[in-house]
Amino acid sequence: MKITSAEVFVGGPGKNYVTLKIMTDQGIYGLGDATLNNRETLPAQYLQDYLIPCLIGMDPRNSEDIWQYFYRGAYFRRGPIAMATIGAIDMALWDIKGKIAGLPVYQLFGGKSREATLVYAHATGNDLEDLLESIENYQAQGYKAVRIQCGIPNMPKGGYGVSREGEDSKHFITDFTGAVPKEEVWDTEKYLQYMPTVFATIRERFGPDLKVLHDVHHRLTPREVYAFAKSVEKYNLFWLEDPTPAEDQNALKLIRQHSTAPIAIGEVFNSLWDCKQLIEEELIDFIRISVTYGGGITHVKRIVELAGLHHIRTGFHGAPSHSPISMAAARAS
Repeated sequence: MKITSAEVFVGGPGKNYVTLKIMTDQGIYGLGDATLNNRETLPAQYLQDYLIPCLIGMDPRNSEDIWQYFYRGAYFRRGPIAMATIGAIDMALWDIKGKIAGLPVYQLFGGKSREATLVYAHATGNDLEDLLESIENYQAQGYKAVRIQCGIPNMPKGGYGVSREGEDSKHFITDFTGAVPKEEVWDTEKYLQYMPTVFATIRERFGPDLKVLHDVHHRLTPREVYAFAKSVEKYNLFWLEDPTPAEDQNALKLIRQHSTAPIAIGEVFNSLWDCKQLIEEELIDFIRISVTYGGGITHVKRIVELAGLHHIRTGFHGAPSHSPISMAAARAS
């Protein structure tokens, strides 16, 4: 079996998903996702100019060898653009192998290990009442977990992860349309003062069983995180996501010393080497790397297996910045 051609498609509803289709001489094809949030044209062009010409004539069943060829064959390794393109190729190759075998890809890795997966909804609001209504909406749909983001009073434009003036503030999903990113105003002091009261109200309204997640989005310094994490411990968060910039991994050591709040991090990581220290030193509770940015199923499985040895669970990044193809690959990993 040989790869005869490959195409890249850019487009989707409200988002420029980057989809790779690899064709073989036996008529079997595979699909992969190379979407890089707000930088979509870069992996698309990288695939077309540099990687697809190398794929032609290769045996798609040799996915491990092809992965190593692209990762080790380039002098400059890693990075989100390169790893998203390798990830798309790897997903497509596993898709082809699953079709050859007539099995879901997870069966090639030993079969199912669970019957269902916990998922969370993005509950948000420009103010607390909007947020509470959003949570109620998702509970009515059957969600048992919600990630909450709330506008901060007296902060211009509200804050991270909430809608803008004139937009629907309830059940908000990020709008990726437009070439220029939306700018936000941030006030750390107001955030630190207000957010614990939000968690207190949520627990009072919805009780202890609702799984509550919150994304800090790398916006606090280590000292600020220590204080914040301790202040919200009593509200029993399911996880506190991206509390400090991911580049400063030593900061996670100090967070561990000051708080028992579960930490989730990794959505901006793109290789095992980004998260190796955090996993081996057990500084996090959930690894958030995505199958697209993480170089595909082949590489992410290595990360998952290492994490499993250190009591760290997976919470793969699954925002609208990834296509359904990436979501399917995450389930197989």
